[in-house]
Amino acid sequence: MAAQDVLGQTARLASSSALLQVLFRVVTFGLNAFTLRYLSRELIGVVNVRLTLLYSTVVFLAREAFRRACLSGSAKRNWTKTINLLWLTVPLGVFWSLILGLVWLHLLEVPDPSVVPHYQAGVVAFGLSAIIELLGEPFWVLAQAHLFVRLKVIAESLSVVSKCILTVTLVILHPQWGLYIFSLAQLLYVSVLVMCYVIYFLMFLGSPEATKKSFPVARVKALLPNFVEDETFVNWKEARLTWSFFKQSFLKQILTEGERYVMTFLNVLNFGDQGVYDIVNNLGSLVARFVFLPIEESFYVFFAKVLERGKTVKDQKQDDVAMAANVLELLLKLVLLIGLTITVFGYAYSQLALDIYGGSMLSSGTGPDLLRCYSLYVLFLAVNGVTECFTFALMCKEEVDRYNFVMLALSFTFLCISYFLTHWYGSVGFILANCFNMGIRIAHSTHYIHDYFKESPLRPLTGLLPSPALLLVYVTSAVITAFSEVLFCCDKGWMARLIHISTGALCFAATLVTMFCTETKLIHFVRSQ
Repeated sequence: MAAQDVLGQTARLASSSALLQVLFRVVTFGLNAFTLRYLSRELIGVVNVRLTLLYSTVVFLAREAFRRACLSGSAKRNWTKTINLLWLTVPLGVFWSLILGLVWLHLLEVPDPSVVPHYQAGVVAFGLSAIIELLGEPFWVLAQAHLFVRLKVIAESLSVVSKCILTVTLVILHPQWGLYIFSLAQLLYVSVLVMCYVIYFLMFLGSPEATKKSFPVARVKALLPNFVEDETFVNWKEARLTWSFFKQSFLKQILTEGERYVMTFLNVLNFGDQGVYDIVNNLGSLVARFVFLPIEESFYVFFAKVLERGKTVKDQKQDDVAMAANVLELLLKLVLLIGLTITVFGYAYSQLALDIYGGSMLSSGTGPDLLRCYSLYVLFLAVNGVTECFTFALMCKEEVDRYNFVMLALSFTFLCISYFLTHWYGSVGFILANCFNMGIRIAHSTHYIHDYFKESPLRPLTGLLPSPALLLVYVTSAVITAFSEVLFCCDKGWMARLIHISTGALCFAATLVTMFCTETKLIHFVRSQ
């Protein structure tokens, strides 16, 4: 396959993956809003934190290392040995399901059966769902290696839609079933996902299309474990690479799901607060995933192409340096203004948003304070994403290796701070710990950027300084909307709510007008790019 063809198919795969992430987030968003009106927040906390963590841990530990090893290098390889290696994910999944299932059943706090019925069945079902999903691992890797874009989109879309339909149906008809509802929906999800891949390859293998593409697997039987005479069962080079990745996977999983492990093993929050935290976290992360992440990923490639890694600013082409500095300054200004807007207006409208989204269950407890803190956290996320994307694009290998040790120490510190802050401030402590974590990372990245440009007259970090007029409008808007919330929100009827919304709309319009008048360079950049 020509390099241009690979690039085109990879781009389509990346776009499809991004669209699927949007689909999953929107579906989860809507599903949570619906189920909150029928089920307790304790039940949602057990499902979204405790049981989902069991499933994700089993799947991650059983397959992550195999995926990374078997997708490394060219698609041209001895696929019989690769498929044999991939089938080892199933016994590994059974092992982790049994071990972690016993931990979840006997070592962790068991929810009150009157509030969260059928917990034991839920643990068994989510552990079993992980094993079922691993049965499709050889098919998934084969499809991914050969860039079967449409298959992935159809399989994952069908499985998500099936899960949602079953969940909604059972919640309406049998809300008293408790965890049975989510257990059946999870089993349906993984079954549909695996069956889509199996059925596709049953139809594809041996077809004229497979022959035309010179597909390396000719028969369905070749997708099962096969012993080859006078040859090893697996490719030992791939097996050793898998072991190397496997040793890293423990740390990566802990860092990825750190908050949920703290909640699950240290009992810092009750199940109701865990449910509210998970919902607010999903709600607050929408902007970060849909706005900031595409900016970070796209401009990382830009900086990496325009400037050469490991070279000082004097050794670069000065025209390229000037362009990169200008883009960095405007990007910092852009994400800063988005973050400030969310922080300012998020404070006064968190309670209203949660009341509309989930009713009094979310708006009457810790939910509003959580979302207010998350609005501040979004500002940290915005700035960190751009500063780190520039830093990582320019760091040499030795600097990256040193930073990995810093991140390891920072992650351990984050877990410790999370534990103590949640004891002092409840679920808000997790977000405060995240703000601390991001603040340290921003300090590191801005220090690197400052040092990088110190021998140049260019100062891209000035992008972090909004104009005084705009800053004044932000402060004024924050004060006005905060008073409006006290006077009109959120238990004084819909007319008072409309007055509160109108006040925010006017302040937001004033902010936009000031922005257009004072940040003309940024507005031109956004329009042109």
